[in-house]
Amino acid sequence: MNKLIILVLMLVLMLIGGMSIFTVKQTERALKLQFGKVVSAYDQPGLYFKYPIIQHIRKFDARIQNLDANPEKFLTAEKKNLIVDSFVKWRIDNVTTYFTAVGGDPQRAGQRLSEIIADGLRSEFGKSKIQDVVSGSRAKIMETITNQVKERAHPMGIEIIDV
Repeated sequence: MNKLIILVLMLVLMLIGGMSIFTVKQTERALKLQFGKVVSAYDQPGLYFKYPIIQHIRKFDARIQNLDANPEKFLTAEKKNLIVDSFVKWRIDNVTTYFTAVGGDPQRAGQRLSEIIADGLRSEFGKSKIQDVVSGSRAKIMETITNQVKERAHPMGIEIIDV
């Protein structure tokens, strides 16, 4: 009878121990949540501990994400339509801010980034002539848009790599 009790206790301790350990991979960022509130963030890979049942772990992809926005029509300063297809490379910079700003949802982040990029493109193309957009000034326009998007995405915990 004593051996059975010891065996059951050992199994319970192993189960609790297993529920108390989590790993963060090199390609991940993680948040420790306690009752839905952020307790701590993990940017470095490794083995970490948590209280079972009380604390939950939410993991996010730390690799570069691609966003291919739908082509949109923009008017130039000459009132001519341009169909522009935009492509953005981004990644999570601050996992806590990212979680609070977009709920940790990459689709919601992509949607907000698409809106920011569309606003930037609309304002830049509205100032430019069609020749500027197609020719040499294109690089300057894209640099301006990239800087605007970086500034507006930073409060969401997102780092923009390229537009």
